[in-house]
Amino acid sequence: MNVSLHLWMTLGVAFPLAALANGEPPAQTETDEYTRYELLAPETASFKIYYEVTATTAGAKYFYNPIRKGSAATDESVYDAMLGKPLHFEVVSGTEANKDPLMPDADPATDYIKVTLARPVPQNGQGRLVILKTYKDAKSYYLDGSVIVFNRPLGIKRNKVVLPPGYEVIGLTVPSQILTEQDGRIAISFLHPESGEAPLVLRAVKDAQVGAAALPKPPTAKRSWESPFEGETEQERLSERAHQDRDIVYFLQPPQTHAFNLYHDYTETRAGVNGYANVVREGSVASHPSASILDTGEQLKALEMSGADMSASKINVGETVSPTARVVVIPFAPLQAGQTVRLRIAETYTAPSSYGLDGDELVFDRSLGRPRNAVVLPLGWYCTFSAAPATVSELPDGSVRLDYWNDRPEPVDVLLKAKRRTTPAAGPK
Repeated sequence: MNVSLHLWMTLGVAFPLAALANGEPPAQTETDEYTRYELLAPETASFKIYYEVTATTAGAKYFYNPIRKGSAATDESVYDAMLGKPLHFEVVSGTEANKDPLMPDADPATDYIKVTLARPVPQNGQGRLVILKTYKDAKSYYLDGSVIVFNRPLGIKRNKVVLPPGYEVIGLTVPSQILTEQDGRIAISFLHPESGEAPLVLRAVKDAQVGAAALPKPPTAKRSWESPFEGETEQERLSERAHQDRDIVYFLQPPQTHAFNLYHDYTETRAGVNGYANVVREGSVASHPSASILDTGEQLKALEMSGADMSASKINVGETVSPTARVVVIPFAPLQAGQTVRLRIAETYTAPSSYGLDGDELVFDRSLGRPRNAVVLPLGWYCTFSAAPATVSELPDGSVRLDYWNDRPEPVDVLLKAKRRTTPAAGPK
């Protein structure tokens, strides 16, 4: 199977390809959902929602977002995440949504926000948008005596809930980071990689400081002193893991090659930045780099150079790189204020210290630093050991994918072993 097709399937958009092969119109698909809930004054039973989502059905001109049953939605607005500009939308019934080939399974009893995208979703690309709305839902957000309760199962895998000013967390059913907003409000944030909904029940009381006394100190670059090694900085440890937008997928090649194809996606948001730098890890050799802007499908030029060469080139990547480092640099047009760009960087790594054969057993031993990481075994191999907890799925071609979602600030050390299946790979199922 070629890498580009494998990348598509790994993104969770294999169905449109299969549908097109059968002459059927493709259904709506999406990825990278993230939701921020801001709880308003408890007597209103209302909360603001900031929903980030990425449309992935190639050629789609519209995106449909369901309005949850039992919730009354107001103050809706939608923005294109790339340009920061508002998008046209309308609220339609499930019956009306069902007329669009994108929505063959639309629920007639559900209303949908129908968004006109800024541009059709490019082939092998994405359409990123941000949907804002306010829900009133007394069954999800209510007072229990003096305690506010946010009792809402959440199907989105990355979430943040911000408490009203002056409230502190006293009960929480889903393991979460506890963070403080710049304005002093307390928030919780979590990743939920498991299937099904996260059974969130959040309880809080009005007993926290407000105003200037509630404002957090800026996190520092001080590192953890905990032995046996110096850990991450305070800035890294206190950043919101669920909202970090870098994710990476490794496609292991035959183990005797010590090689793996990979891609990683990254959203740049800083005005004036006009390049991305991928520093090649010591002990690894990178080859065949390529890059594209997922928002438009535009192919970008990938430059291999030293850190010193990059500094001399005046490409602004927003960070300092060691002069002796080997770097893959991706230049692009400078970002303007309010704009963002979603990049996909693909390359092949050869790393004998990380990947190879031990007798008849495949061994992949590598520290993965992203919150969202995935490893796809070569076709015809099955997992025998995974030291770090992972969720497992089988891709349409029969290969096995392991997802390592890491909600902790330190990297996850993946030690993965596999053996050959006893029957030959049957190909796509």
